[in-house]
Amino acid sequence: MSRIGRMPIKIPQGVTVTVKKNEVSVEGPKGKLSQKVRPEVDVKVDGDTVTLTRKNESKYAKSLHGLYRNLINNMVIGVSEGFKRTLLINGVGYRAEISGNTLIINVGYSNPIHYPITEDIKISVEGNNSITVEGIDKQRVGQVCAEIRSFRPPEPYKGKGIKYEDEHVRRKIGKSGIK
Repeated sequence: MSRIGRMPIKIPQGVTVTVKKNEVSVEGPKGKLSQKVRPEVDVKVDGDTVTLTRKNESKYAKSLHGLYRNLINNMVIGVSEGFKRTLLINGVGYRAEISGNTLIINVGYSNPIHYPITEDIKISVEGNNSITVEGIDKQRVGQVCAEIRSFRPPEPYKGKGIKYEDEHVRRKIGKSGIK
């Protein structure tokens, strides 16, 4: 059995999990999420736990077993606590600000970058150089962070650019200038 797939998911107080045919819906204080589940995996709700079993021992069913367990667990965590990632902007004159429903990023290009903020994501800026992205869907939070980071990834010589808070940028030394 899959070590991840066989672990039960504990449902916290205030969160409800419903299973209808091939769709799992999770509703909590922060919102509602749903996920379609392949027929190779069975989802059962027993009181305050969710367990997943697979119908056969094929390699495909084994891979889906652990995948759906983690997806459902992330949905439960998302609707109860939420997910949060922080991006840091490093560079002279590099800054970010929020204007209405738009994140405006100045990272050395001739024009600022306007990134629209959707309803499912909450973005906040602290001190012009720290962007915090919050939401209930872990995949969506990660995707938004990756899109913002892609505007100016950190470069290895001076470390300028947009990086994750916990990311370490390997620095390189420049040319020595000796002939």
